[in-house]
Amino acid sequence: MRIGVIGLGMASAPHAQSLLYLRDRVEVVAAFSPTSARRQTFASRWGMPVTDTLDGIFENPRIEAVLVLTPPNTHRQLVEQAAARGKHVLLEKPLDVSLENAEVLVNACEKAGVTLGVVLQHRFRPVSIAMSQIVADGRLGHIVGASARLSNWRPQSYYDEPGRGTRARDGGGVLLTQGIHTLDLLISVAGLPVEAIAYAVTTPVHRMETEDLVAGAIRYENGAIGTVGATTCAYPGTPDAIEVIGTNGMARIEGATLIAKFHDGSDIEMDDGAVGGGAGADPMAFSHMHHRAVIEDFVDAVENGRSPKVSGREALKVHRLIEAMLRSAATGRREQV
Repeated sequence: MRIGVIGLGMASAPHAQSLLYLRDRVEVVAAFSPTSARRQTFASRWGMPVTDTLDGIFENPRIEAVLVLTPPNTHRQLVEQAAARGKHVLLEKPLDVSLENAEVLVNACEKAGVTLGVVLQHRFRPVSIAMSQIVADGRLGHIVGASARLSNWRPQSYYDEPGRGTRARDGGGVLLTQGIHTLDLLISVAGLPVEAIAYAVTTPVHRMETEDLVAGAIRYENGAIGTVGATTCAYPGTPDAIEVIGTNGMARIEGATLIAKFHDGSDIEMDDGAVGGGAGADPMAFSHMHHRAVIEDFVDAVENGRSPKVSGREALKVHRLIEAMLRSAATGRREQV
């Protein structure tokens, strides 16, 4: 597959590492940033060709797909441009700054008949796949509880970067920027809740526009309930976690570790290894192996005419949950997801 990369900021490193590893399957024809220094640094570090115009990607007939790694407020326009030119899209999370824009860009890709994949790489962890199988196989029995926790640390210097943590550029704070991964993983395992209630605040820990601490509760259609906690105030940062409780047992992922224990006395334990999670001051402190899996899945999906594991339509689910939680925090009421 011949691709173009749009956006060469912080998020580009694990993707570039992955693309080098997959060079037998993927060729980077051109990479674009509006910033000359970023183009030069990217070309020097990764040995990939760059272009100083978007037309160098969108108007290049050799390029079949684009990898979009730009700030969230640019996503809708870039995805619509790609779809209009018949190019498949692999898009860094979140879909966009608002649920409305997210729905528009998903519809644009579907109307154009191009594949849209979203980089929500936690679904590709071996422990995540194993936990999904445990639930799908019914080993936990009837699900009565499903919860998620994200306890990250970001220093003030992180939010001092222009635009970071603002509604205009990022669309939100800890939920849409960090918590989206953990919430998407919870949804992939336990399904989408139908109702949410939440508090969301900006604490004295940070000077920023959007929320850095959220506490909420969720309810599922079958009556199961759960809690959601997300913050970037938890120094020095601890691994994210999801937990599912059923009538026959409990399964929990914390970071790279899965532990499941069942009423019949059996149990499952596994560990992905020390791949890192970016929970601390360095948000990029993790292996690129799961990004590599996202790209491989996307290439397979295009080649075989199937949906990626995390399609645009699938990614809308976590956006609906986040929007409902923030709406609840604003209204003080329970909100439908």
